[in-house]
Amino acid sequence: MRTSRSSPWLAAFALCVALTPETGLSQAQSTPANSARHSGPSARSLATLQFDVDAAKEWMDTKLDLRQGEKLRITATGKITYPADKKHPDGRTFGPAGMARGFDDLIHQYPVTDSGHGSLIGRLGSDEGAQAFAVGKSLEYEAPVGGRLFFGINQSMKDAGAAQGNFHVKIEIINPGLSAATAIAIGGPPETPVPAITPAILAKIPRRIADQRGNPGDMVNVFVIGTPAELEKVFSAAGWVRVDSSVENSVMNAVMDSFEKKDYLTMPMSTLYLFDRPQDYGFAHAEPVRVAMSRNHLRAWKSPYLINGRRLWCIAATHDTGFERDQRNNGVTHKIDPAIDGEREYVNGTLSETGLVAQRAHVTPADPLITAKTATGGEFHSDGRILVLVLKDETASNAN
Repeated sequence: MRTSRSSPWLAAFALCVALTPETGLSQAQSTPANSARHSGPSARSLATLQFDVDAAKEWMDTKLDLRQGEKLRITATGKITYPADKKHPDGRTFGPAGMARGFDDLIHQYPVTDSGHGSLIGRLGSDEGAQAFAVGKSLEYEAPVGGRLFFGINQSMKDAGAAQGNFHVKIEIINPGLSAATAIAIGGPPETPVPAITPAILAKIPRRIADQRGNPGDMVNVFVIGTPAELEKVFSAAGWVRVDSSVENSVMNAVMDSFEKKDYLTMPMSTLYLFDRPQDYGFAHAEPVRVAMSRNHLRAWKSPYLINGRRLWCIAATHDTGFERDQRNNGVTHKIDPAIDGEREYVNGTLSETGLVAQRAHVTPADPLITAKTATGGEFHSDGRILVLVLKDETASNAN
């Protein structure tokens, strides 16, 4: 559930209030120029706030709601200590940049895979799809959409249980961001109709994809409108990764990623069909240690249709939750969450929060798919709606 939007002038008000310890916010910096009487965007641009991020807590709510385009200068100091153990008899103490990742870290679940173990990290939004980002000692950060700012530590829950200390974080708001209603909206643009997705277009697109034998499978539950480059960019920005198309590629990439000390997410997915051809893209989003059995994943096909001159992509998104018997051959296959609308909205949240979605809506076909079975025999159910995401037109943006 996304957090509700508080007053757009929250930061200006916070400058003259000493917040309670439960908020995690220390005494705010205040000067005569930063008083509450200076409301509006100009006051936000002068704000300086300070926080203590406790090593023992997963995420700290700053109580600061950012607008789209709001720019912060974040700096951090302080030390965190992990106590002595068998591998580290003297314990470990480190600053906001964290510690260099080692091979032992490959099996742990850290929110940011390319940041140091124990480093300072941030997140915009409270929902499970919110993508964490590295902060370290310092960062200039621009909010891609409106949302609540959180800080945390790039560590496992086991680390947090024994960690001591904190990072002291200072935020300077150097640009107040946009003031339009769309910039204040939490998690991306508000829903608006997409008239070009007509009943005629909906009637031409199959409700389901199929396996190589033609057995009907997962539901087509997302449309994305944009170029291939725009499609790849939005998924990458949202933390989704391209999935390998063969087992041979999977093994090679696993070896290379291990040497590069990266978490490996790109296990291959099976080939399925829409418009009588295999998927053009496969993407996955998962916690590294659980990727073998549980991941958010989808397949995308380029449709034959253009919407206002841009390509319509058809996506079947499901959430793997474990393994089950494949009823076609008695083999083992991934089991999907039967409430597939949750995965549709996971795609909605993760992509919309990148700031690269210009418009979004839900549409209901004349023949909505409410319940069915996958090609492997697993059941699923839906409200029948299809999510439509219109990506920002990079060609138009570059021309301006």
